Amino acid sequence: MVFDRRTKLHVSSLGKKFFPEVGVTKGGLMRYYAAIWPALKPHVLDRPLVLKRFPDGVGGSMFFQQNAGEHVPDVVRVEMLGTESEGKKPRIIGGDLATLLYTVQMGTIEVHPWLSRVGDIDHPDRCLIDLDPGDDVPFAKVTELARNIVHLAHECALPVAVKTSGSSGIHLVIPLPPRTSYDASVALASLLANAAVAQRPDLATVERSIRARPSGTIYVDAMQNARGKSMASAYSVRPKPNAPVLAPLTERELTARLRIDAYTVRTLPARVMRLGDVWGKALARRPSATTVRDALRALEQVLEAAPTEGSKPGRASRSRIAGGAGAGATQRQRRKRRT
Repeated sequence: MVFDRRTKLHVSSLGKKFFPEVGVTKGGLMRYYAAIWPALKPHVLDRPLVLKRFPDGVGGSMFFQQNAGEHVPDVVRVEMLGTESEGKKPRIIGGDLATLLYTVQMGTIEVHPWLSRVGDIDHPDRCLIDLDPGDDVPFAKVTELARNIVHLAHECALPVAVKTSGSSGIHLVIPLPPRTSYDASVALASLLANAAVAQRPDLATVERSIRARPSGTIYVDAMQNARGKSMASAYSVRPKPNAPVLAPLTERELTARLRIDAYTVRTLPARVMRLGDVWGKALARRPSATTVRDALRALEQVLEAAPTEGSKPGRASRSRIAGGAGAGATQRQRRKRRT
């Protein structure tokens, strides 16, 4: 495969069926990523990639690969990154199409970038909430909870980017201001998750054990925000039989009519041609550090005001968030009146 005079990549077995049920081959997967690359590139640029490899396609075995490994072609970007347990290790860094297609050549289906970039690796610029429903939860309930959490975030003046998980859930991502620590990102995700449960205990849970979760609830997973964690990228293909894609959504699309199986390698390129990079537009609205601090305080107030057992769910917490989320703004208005 030739990209330009200086960039060549050897590929093979392009006819191998990676998704036999829908007839998508390894070569077809490469063509999808090449077609979607202008939209995908900004979201993997300068980020370490975790490889989730399926050498024989979705019907075969899978294994994770963190380090770059040996015999990496010169066209693939590799950087030495520190780890807590193993010291510095070579990691593949996203940012050019040759690197991405090299990972596909090795059997990678999903694109899993870190939440921070190599230029500022200890400071994430994205905070993830993953809505993971139980098998008995209809997808309409997932979109309902997503709307609730988006509304909660907006009351705290936090922007939210929304995408399908490519499986049965929804990903909500909050862009973070520069120099945010991983600890602060973890705290924000945890507070949002617990506040969502406080407002909708009938629908949401933070119980990690599947067996212990209440029936009919959706796990609000805030645990994927530590250093070294990765997130399946927007526009990435998931290793499911129908070759689904993590599709960025507008908030108005979070309705009961949303069908998660509508977004696949065959349908998403046309959507991107029509709508552009919905994901990038949503993430461009980064809040200030002051806004995030105010949001943390407001969410703490939600939890303090959570209804006790036997009271009507959500009434106290919803009324308190309106005051709590605006607390920072109210304090700033008072300071302006004094000056």
